[in-house]
Order: sequence, then C-alpha cells, then structure tokens
Amino acid sequence: MEILTPDELKEKYTDAWITPYHEILTVTDNDEDKIELIEYHPCPVGSDWMITQYQRTSPLILEAKRDGNKHTYLVKKGKTTLDLKPSFCAAGIEEAIIGDDEIKIIHAGLAGAGVGAAFCRGKAAGVKRVEIFEKGGGSKVGKAAVVTPKLRKVIIGIDDTDIPTEGATWTLANNIATEIQDEKGYKYLEHITCQLYPNNPNKTKNCVSIILVFAVKDEDKEDLINSIKSKLKKDTLSENTAFVVYDKLDIPQEVKNYGIEAKKSMKSFEEAEKIAKRNNIHIEYVTGKAGLIGALAAIGLYNSPEEYAKVYSDE
Repeated sequence: MEILTPDELKEKYTDAWITPYHEILTVTDNDEDKIELIEYHPCPVGSDWMITQYQRTSPLILEAKRDGNKHTYLVKKGKTTLDLKPSFCAAGIEEAIIGDDEIKIIHAGLAGAGVGAAFCRGKAAGVKRVEIFEKGGGSKVGKAAVVTPKLRKVIIGIDDTDIPTEGATWTLANNIATEIQDEKGYKYLEHITCQLYPNNPNKTKNCVSIILVFAVKDEDKEDLINSIKSKLKKDTLSENTAFVVYDKLDIPQEVKNYGIEAKKSMKSFEEAEKIAKRNNIHIEYVTGKAGLIGALAAIGLYNSPEEYAKVYSDE
C-alpha cells in the first residue's frame, strides 16, 4: 500500500490521464451511521455515468445525485464486497469508516473508474491523504481509500429580514454565508429559496424563506450559529427576523409535512414553535418571532428540490 498526501500525489504522478477532482468533503451527524460524501467532479457538469455506476455497484449507497459538477452520495457506514463488471457495475464504494476526526471511503473501479478511485480523488482539495491499494488504469482494477476530515452538516432556515420598501432575504442570507466562509473558512454548501404560501397577507412580496447549508467541524457549530445571528442582527431591516438550525442528515417527517403545509396555507407561530421544539430544532430569535414560521418551513422543504419553487395557490 502507498500512502500519499495530495501534494505528494501531484508531485509523483503527473500522467496525462489523471484529472483531479476539485474538492471532496464528508459530513455526518451525531448518530454517525451515515455519511454524506460530496465530490466536485473535474468536468463542467459532472458525470451521470459515475452516479449511475456507483448506485448500481455498491449496496452501501442509499442515494446519489448530481447537481452540475457536484456529486452527492448518501452512504451508510460499513463494508461490502463489490462484484465489479465492465459497463454494468464498473465502480463503487467498498467500505465507509467514521473515525474520531476523519472519515475514510474506500473506492474500487475498473479502468478509468479505477483511476478516479485513487489518483483523481487523491489530488482533490479537502483530502488529507489517499491510501492506494491497487493503481488501476487500462483494464485493471483500481482501489484506494480517500481520507477526509469529519465534518458536521448544519442546515439553517431563515425568514423575515426585509420590509415592504427595501431589502431581500435571499441576497442578505447569501452575503452573510459568503462572508462567514471567507472570514472563518466554514464551507458554504448550499443556498435554497423556498416558495411559501403566496396569499399570506403578512408577506413582504414574494413570500419566500431561505435555506443555508454549511459543513463545519463539530467544535465550530456554535461559532457558526453566533456568527449568523450577529450578522443578521446588524443588517436585518425587519423586527421579526428569526432562524432555526438543524444538524441531522435526515429531516423528520413531521417537519417535512409542515414545510408542504406552509406552501398551501397560513400557519401559526405557536404551531411552528411546538413542532421545532418537538423535533430538536434549535431556534434563534434575532429581532422577533414571526420569522420562525417560514424558517421552520424551509427546514421541512430541504432535500425536496421538486418542492422548493412550486406554487400551489391560484393567482
């Protein structure tokens, strides 16, 4: 076995057929039974072939999706034996290990997929080291462990930062998240605009709430929350700004149901507070409480891209 850091791998292997992934991140939660593996593929719109092959090949993969060049795999912790077959089951994850401060994913693949297993992933930003068991290439099997820091996923729902005459929640949220990433180095993963009930008489205009998603070390979660609160407090224009924080990979069904209901009808603050507390969703009241309704709905809509922008009400 050969163990190399990304810099060592880049220096030693400069072959024309190695194209490095841009970045690889691994996030989990306190249950530590699943891992979200996030890979930024080297090609402009990623590779549906890779998504398909990994799902077909490895029973450890619960879900896989592509968004541009961002590949996301939901992987259960454990070990399996891969039955690699050219074209049909060409590559997959053989083992997923969660350690004290790092996560190890063992990839195996045939031909070009084997090169990706070791060399292309091993050169990516975010990787601590790669452990190469078999080099692959041509018709050979490639097999390697890609080791990355263990990060926690933090999902934040925000609502009610603007007023009828000025402001925009989606832009403020994005600017805050970008500032935090630049200042603290916390990885800003996603920004999602969620359409809520259009006939809400209390809306500013479009009636949307915002999801921000970060990947941070466990010890940095509180600082992330405090940073968001202080920046919102400084720049919000509303007296009803609130946000919520959830750090599990799976969204509770009750919260999902609430998110859909909030797209179709008026919801009360009292109901939102009860549901949030019942499902261990952390609440932060920045300047007021009314924003909790949309903020909680945003958490419920997370992982439902078919619902984010959907409008249920008539004009």
